Amino acid sequence: MTLLRLFALLLALIGSGFAHAATTIRYPLLATANDPQQQYMLALLRLACQKTGANCLLKPARAMVQSRAILLLQRPDSSIDLLWTMTSRERERQLLPVRIPLYKGLIGWRVALLGEGRGELLADVRTVDDLRAYSAGQGHDWPDVNILRAAGLTVITSSDYEPLFTMLNQQRFDYFPRGVIEIENEYLAHRNSGINIDPYVLIHYPTAFYFFVAPGNKALARLLETGLERAIADGSFDRLFRQFHAAALKRLQLDKRVIIRLNNPLLPAETPLQRKELWYSP
Repeated sequence: MTLLRLFALLLALIGSGFAHAATTIRYPLLATANDPQQQYMLALLRLACQKTGANCLLKPARAMVQSRAILLLQRPDSSIDLLWTMTSRERERQLLPVRIPLYKGLIGWRVALLGEGRGELLADVRTVDDLRAYSAGQGHDWPDVNILRAAGLTVITSSDYEPLFTMLNQQRFDYFPRGVIEIENEYLAHRNSGINIDPYVLIHYPTAFYFFVAPGNKALARLLETGLERAIADGSFDRLFRQFHAAALKRLQLDKRVIIRLNNPLLPAETPLQRKELWYSP
């Protein structure tokens, strides 16, 4: 083989290597040992990468609270490339959202965790006025705090996630509203403390849970949006969604609950509510 042919072959191999170079995606861990979302979110990231043909390397960063991750992602020297969280007008001003609702809107359908021995607490709740007699617990940096307070509901907050379960059992607040796609995992992780899942009430406010990337990282946003759109179009997004959530949704018996509907003053105007295929309705 001549030197010229060897040089051409070497160039072809180098070019092929660059074409298939890995796209590293660094994501933060939640500041808890029992993240109810991580497995599904990583599966969605892999699906999006698969649909675009991208060779993605998913790497966890250190654990941190949401507010810290949001601040970090805005910095040019950030140690993370994306996070997954609930949207709000402020968050969409700070970061670049990929406007595909990862939970098909179910993050806005909420069922309450109740403290030990308080399983019948909400049995007589029929309206938002009834619910105002009780206090809710939430993380201090969650958008839900302002949504609940805008409806006139009392909210007690914690700077950390895990203490909320202790606070619930100590009756420092009355109920802990959780997304219907996360409550069962949380219950299983903490059931030895005596907590219960309320069987009576379903709280709803329109919202979405997105992947967010740094404001200037349009390439990653485009990769994720393209991949997720292709997965929606060929049905693989819905198949993955059902794989992770269908059984738990059935066990919660959402159709037998009293629905308390709240407005969401934080919902961005760009939320794709008109695309019915993106949303789930119990």
